[in-house]
Amino acid sequence: MTVENPLGRLDDDDYPAYTMGRAAEMLGTTPGFLRAIGEARLITPLRSQGGHRRYSRYQLKIAARARELVDQGTPVEAACRIVILEDQLEEAKRINEELRRRSAAETHPEDPAP
Repeated sequence: MTVENPLGRLDDDDYPAYTMGRAAEMLGTTPGFLRAIGEARLITPLRSQGGHRRYSRYQLKIAARARELVDQGTPVEAACRIVILEDQLEEAKRINEELRRRSAAETHPEDPAP
């Protein structure tokens, strides 16, 4: 039987540790902003057993980026779309770099030792 270390969740960026009120406070925004970016499908908070929204650190980082754009005058829906596209671009760059490394390794395998 494996015993889970509850303190291990403290290092987990995906663990939904923050209530809506606490998340809004940390971001310096309102719960309405968090609901709006949820409706725009930028982030999908998990729900507690009581049905309350819970946010992870990763989701708060995404929400903070959206808030930066909104503070610069970008409409919420557009800010959410920009953040989604930025995330997709970073993922595409990561995949492209990985494929380049694989291709280079296949094209120029290291010489075997004599």
